[in-house]
Amino acid sequence: MTEIIIDKRYCGPPNSGNGGYVCGRLARHIPGAAEVTLRAPPPLGTSLDAIATGNGAWELRDGTKVVATGRTATVELARLETASLKEACAAELLTPVKPHEHPLPTCFVCGPARAKGDGLRIFAGPLGRHARNAVLAASWTPDPNLAAEDGLVAPEFLWSALDCPTGYACNYNQESDGFDQAPLLLGRMSVRIEARPRPGDRCIITAWPTGRDGRKRNAEAAAHDEAGTLLAVARATWIAVEREVQLGRG
Repeated sequence: MTEIIIDKRYCGPPNSGNGGYVCGRLARHIPGAAEVTLRAPPPLGTSLDAIATGNGAWELRDGTKVVATGRTATVELARLETASLKEACAAELLTPVKPHEHPLPTCFVCGPARAKGDGLRIFAGPLGRHARNAVLAASWTPDPNLAAEDGLVAPEFLWSALDCPTGYACNYNQESDGFDQAPLLLGRMSVRIEARPRPGDRCIITAWPTGRDGRKRNAEAAAHDEAGTLLAVARATWIAVEREVQLGRG
């Protein structure tokens, strides 16, 4: 059993942890590619227990309440979208969630209210002038404070960087060829890390929707370095919720 405390810095909604970051913290206990399912909003500043439950599976518990479960997984994507750094920087300017409209402005990953070096400030937008290709991209240059003991970016921050872009992609509506900005919460995330960048390396995140089933919305994502080397891939399932639920009030 290992204690995990989600610092307030790593929030998604104001009163709970960013889903990708929390999944990545639990996945540190799982060798290779992992799938983590969030069962409840991860509380901030609370002592949580990471517990091995057998057959390589883990649970993150708040007392007797299960917050997340994790297991080994195979993460192979049917397609892999890429973009150049120039294209990713241009896509950011087209992000469908404008700063004054952002539903979670203090989110660790995509919150515009977070200062550079504090939040990741990843603002995914559609490649090209139209969203018709349904591929989003953003640039990301990891800050030195994201480094692990080996000097590379800690794996949970790669999970984080792939999190919110998949949420943006899930809100792409193929019927209207636009973005509906429905309130979403991450339900499940699977990630395979191929290589971890160094702080200061310029990276490109791409994300694209893969389907919907009722309230469930699915997307995939990839991270590459500026030279085009694959860093990580992800699959994510998001759940459409009421705004009060997204904020932890319902």
